[in-house]
Amino acid sequence: MRRLRAFGESFHPLGLAFAVLFYTWSMSPSLLPRWWVFQGVASAISMAIGYGLGCLAAWAVRKCGYSFTFHPRVRQVGWTVLGLTAVIVIPIFAVLGSWWQENIREIVGAPSEGRPMYIPLILIAVSVAVLLVLAGRLIRLGTRSLAHFLDRFVPLPTARLASLVVVIVLAVFVIDGAVQRGVVGIAEQSAAIADESTAPDVVQPVEPERSGSPDSLQDWDTLGREGRTFVAGGPRADDISAVTGRPAVTPIRVYAGRLAADDVEETARLVVDELERTGGFDRSVLAIATTTGRGWVNANVAASLEYLSDGDSAIASMQYSFLPSALSFVADRLTPQEAGRALFDAVYERWRDLPEDDRPKLLVFGESLGSFGGQSAFSGGYDMMARTDGALWVGTPNFSEQWSMLTASRDRGSPEVLPVIANGAHIRFASDPEDLDGPGLTNDWPAPRIVYWQHASDPIVWWSFDLLLSRPDWLEEPLSPRLEPGVRWIPFVTFWQVTLDMVFSTDVPSGHGHTYGPEATEMWAAILDGAPDGTERSRGEIAAIREALTSR
Repeated sequence: MRRLRAFGESFHPLGLAFAVLFYTWSMSPSLLPRWWVFQGVASAISMAIGYGLGCLAAWAVRKCGYSFTFHPRVRQVGWTVLGLTAVIVIPIFAVLGSWWQENIREIVGAPSEGRPMYIPLILIAVSVAVLLVLAGRLIRLGTRSLAHFLDRFVPLPTARLASLVVVIVLAVFVIDGAVQRGVVGIAEQSAAIADESTAPDVVQPVEPERSGSPDSLQDWDTLGREGRTFVAGGPRADDISAVTGRPAVTPIRVYAGRLAADDVEETARLVVDELERTGGFDRSVLAIATTTGRGWVNANVAASLEYLSDGDSAIASMQYSFLPSALSFVADRLTPQEAGRALFDAVYERWRDLPEDDRPKLLVFGESLGSFGGQSAFSGGYDMMARTDGALWVGTPNFSEQWSMLTASRDRGSPEVLPVIANGAHIRFASDPEDLDGPGLTNDWPAPRIVYWQHASDPIVWWSFDLLLSRPDWLEEPLSPRLEPGVRWIPFVTFWQVTLDMVFSTDVPSGHGHTYGPEATEMWAAILDGAPDGTERSRGEIAAIREALTSR
């Protein structure tokens, strides 16, 4: 008991008070529901940060010349009050956190988690927080030991500064070199092996309109797992006619895998060769799709365009990496940009050579890293409008330059979650299809039409290092009804909450988080027809296409 008490008193009381405060903040609602284990981790990180800030505040007070000495009785009372506060507050906020999580699940339509795991959550939070604090103490001990050694050769202030620099350099080397590169290298090797597999029920296409078919210039085995899924999927002519009631042709889907060439420029040229072979430049609609990390294309976005164009379309895409999107998101943001530019430039160069009155409508789209990479082909919104006939950018990451510039230049009074750009003359943001005809938007929407499709609860869109210390506009403005009313910005805490939200961003129903589904039909209908509600097509047709996408 004495040892346990001594261990507890080895922690600074102000640091512990801050840790409890940050724990309560960490239980506040965020964008999406979280598994209780991850809530425990989020709380642990927040508690460790709170403890560090409390110790930093005490250190700053001492450096200012203030020193407090308390009578042992007062110290005992203080520790008792702090302990009782923790014993009362920590369980209460575990219950409140569970209640908030259930509210979020109800908002997004996710199933209830069931009986709350209060005690395991608290144990994870406290245990991991203690481990993090102890790790910090080890680093501090190493810094002091190094400074003590250097003090033999240089003045103490210089020794302390030098030891701090050494520790920082070593930390950067370990994280960026040994850990990040090692993890990424192992993950890429594993992903390359997994890429050789084929998803269940995916069969090599026989239609000449598809890459990987017997007529294709691209071998089926080189397309990668996601590429094979893409070219084998989607509707054929009969599927489209059954839904629209009109004659249709089989859509063209061309693709080149990571194994097909040595670099992205050569891979892009192979895609153009496939477009030439299949007659993609003779279709009425030609769409360029930039993929996510491993080569994934959103099936709803691709198929809805094919239904709406009666199959008279060609979609061109390619794989540029083996890495899963989560790792590409952190470790490799250059390759998606290079791939997006290479693919668009290669297709655009050939498309531009066609007679102006005999060109297909040129569209671009991408989701997540695909949106980030695809937009990299353009210098800005005006360039996008000048060189395309429309675009659909889905779940764009916060660090995307084009998205950031447009959002920052939004019309005065429009919210960050749904910016209005020049009264919506060409570029519009939407969470739901009806947002394409929302407040502040002009009734006239001439081509080219560009849509940024993003959800208020999508952590991929809102994650940024700025969340650590800066309140974003989307949390200063009136909250979206798609968010729990209790969502607030809290320094440090909100950053880790949104970071962990990304883990579950696709584990929610369509219309929330990073899950974008059959609503793509209305988005494409608006881009193709210029009617936000799809009135240039029958509402029955739109509904039939959405039902077909849902049932696939």
